[in-house]
Amino acid sequence: MSTEASARPFKSVPYWWDDCSFAPLPVRPVVPRCDVAIVGGGYAGLSAAIELARVGRSVQLFDRLPIGQAASSRNGGMASGSIRPSRKQLIRRFGEARANGILMEGKAAREDLWTFLEEEKVECDFFLSGLFDGAINQHECDELSRYAELLQRFLGIEAYSVARADVSQYVGTDFYAGGFVRMDIGGLHPAKLLSGILRVAQATDAVMHENTAVLGTSAEVGGVRVATSRGEVFAKKMLVCTNAYTDGFDPWLRRRLVPVRSRIVATEPLGDGAMERLMPKRMMYGDTRQLSYYYRPSPDGSRILFGGRDGTTEGDPLAPTTHLRSELGRIFPELAGIGLTHSWFGQVAMNRDMVPRMFTVGDTVYATGFCGSGVVWARWLGKKAAFKLLGETEKARSAFDFDPGPKAVPFYRGRPWFIPIVYSLYEWRDTRAMRRKNENEKR
Repeated sequence: MSTEASARPFKSVPYWWDDCSFAPLPVRPVVPRCDVAIVGGGYAGLSAAIELARVGRSVQLFDRLPIGQAASSRNGGMASGSIRPSRKQLIRRFGEARANGILMEGKAAREDLWTFLEEEKVECDFFLSGLFDGAINQHECDELSRYAELLQRFLGIEAYSVARADVSQYVGTDFYAGGFVRMDIGGLHPAKLLSGILRVAQATDAVMHENTAVLGTSAEVGGVRVATSRGEVFAKKMLVCTNAYTDGFDPWLRRRLVPVRSRIVATEPLGDGAMERLMPKRMMYGDTRQLSYYYRPSPDGSRILFGGRDGTTEGDPLAPTTHLRSELGRIFPELAGIGLTHSWFGQVAMNRDMVPRMFTVGDTVYATGFCGSGVVWARWLGKKAAFKLLGETEKARSAFDFDPGPKAVPFYRGRPWFIPIVYSLYEWRDTRAMRRKNENEKR
């Protein structure tokens, strides 16, 4: 690709917004009392509002941004429901019963999303494509092979390892030493998904207040008093689903969730035959590197969307975009220097457990900390939290529901000053893994 192409300007808003926009919601009065106040208008908050309103609860949902501006329309649209810790790590942290429950719940959550899309007729370009995960070296190939065996044996998921010689059947690169495939993961258009969930929520009696910040809350007898930028509300119960966009309204939660930027770039349309060479099976893609690179074809198959952790905490510098373009070219040399049409970021929320969480403090239920896999987990735990508020014990049952909440991050009060340090550590680990790969290839 030419230097001219790489110098072309690009949009700094999500590619998804090109064909999915959100009209302003009607401004409705803030009612002084309600059964449930929900903070956060993404997948989780809206999904909870649907369940609560459909059984007659009075619901008011508050979001300080316009609905559709935050992570639910900024992510990569990979419906994975993945869990970062391995099964061994989960067992060590939570015990075998909860570890197994977490893994089994992922399968249930994915299937529940597919059912929702069908029953509510949500058109969001969903395709059960499968996922290819690339390994950098032989050690990681062996790890992925064992994981594929676990998915097959324990969950009945179609999963299998891929030898180096067969990688080209799935992705057109020599970069990986091997990999594995699981067929229970798909791709979708995240903004269209949010639009569909919003449409369903608007058909209920739930009241949505966008551009309405929650300024603070206080526990009172019989409920929670919620101060907003448009007036006070007394709610019998409160549900918090703010995830990485948690601000100072809840300092306790803010110390437990670390917002991490995840950036995605969209290439210009590829030439004839390029997608057939580079992504012959049109799957979702990732690899085992610490910096969490992930990529996929656009729903129309015209271009590649390539993402990874940003490493910055302020402004919108050019360096992360340049880095992602470089990594895209490392995997697909023929795309080195390709022109980009979009580069944007959203925030994902990490916590010290590194698993999504649902927990309760007084009359407030939290569904949050989705650790970069909110397409599946946010909606699922929003529903589970609604059932918990309704007292429907069986429907609310979840391996992610346990108290107390995640531990606070030491020396952290809302500004993630340590992100560049962590990013550098992960980069060093990836460099070491690449060095091991190169040494193995020389033998």
